[in-house]
Amino acid sequence: MISQSETKFVVEQTKSPIGRPASQRQTLVALGLNKIGRRSSLIDNPSTRGMVASVAHLVRIVEGA
Repeated sequence: MISQSETKFVVEQTKSPIGRPASQRQTLVALGLNKIGRRSSLIDNPSTRGMVASVAHLVRIVEGA
């Protein structure tokens, strides 16, 4: 269960994982992304931020969503 003090942010997949290492594909799936244009709302914590940073060239953080 998510407490109200935990903040969230939204990421959107902007590029395909084709031709990328398998670990980057697995990271996208773990973030709830598997197709271009899909969005996922994630809890803002250091582990999630690290996952987003590892695939930063494939996703973008959506403002105001």
